[in-house]
Amino acid sequence: MALIRANSILPARREDIELHTADGLKLVGELALPAGKDPVATLVCLHPLPTHGGMMDSHVYRKAAWRLPALADLAVLRFNTRGTSSVRGTSEGEFGNGETERFDVAAALEFAEFGDLPDIWLIGWSFGTDLVLKYGLDPEVKGAVLLSPPLRFSAPSDLDAWAADGKRLTALVPEFDDYLRPAEARERFSVVPQAEVIGIDGAKHLWVGDAETVLDEIVRRVNPAAYPLPRDWSGEMSAGDSSAYADRTLAAFKDVPRP
Repeated sequence: MALIRANSILPARREDIELHTADGLKLVGELALPAGKDPVATLVCLHPLPTHGGMMDSHVYRKAAWRLPALADLAVLRFNTRGTSSVRGTSEGEFGNGETERFDVAAALEFAEFGDLPDIWLIGWSFGTDLVLKYGLDPEVKGAVLLSPPLRFSAPSDLDAWAADGKRLTALVPEFDDYLRPAEARERFSVVPQAEVIGIDGAKHLWVGDAETVLDEIVRRVNPAAYPLPRDWSGEMSAGDSSAYADRTLAAFKDVPRP
């Protein structure tokens, strides 16, 4: 057995994908599937603010794609929203201030649905949580997990829509978040009866040093049979470069204006 480290890459079937939006753009992404078996559920990941370093390779999502197909039998679909760049490439278009990104979310869900990927869950982080709340109420979506929701681009009417729909909604809120901390988050999300707000002690907005906690909490809701995730692995394991992505995002977010 070997310890699973921050840069550990576990076996999976990984393929570069392209998403095509209704307004004519091509978005780049990746789909990671369990090796040798079908997934039991699917994560569609919506990344942090692209104008301040957010991308499909933001460290929590990269680690999800590296680990969760093997550890939790999950499919992980991540992609760059319009105008966003990462190692995978640059998606066409320009940042749409959370408006034209509605087409990006729809394209990702369409890809998952037409690919017969099971039990689709939306995972949003920061800006991505607003996209989930605004555009995530697709009939095929089982529920959503929000990481560090700032509630900046979404509106109270979006929370009302989730309340009326009844889909499962979990918000993981860092104790020291820069935008919305647990007590305020519980108040803001109280309009959604089924919403679960989990405060994470000691954590900050970017989850640096707390990715394992985030992945555990996601798996706990999406595939409880795989919770808690193991911290070691006895099979094939390679290594990638994870630190550069966390550092790039951390540096970029230092200059994000506070609400």
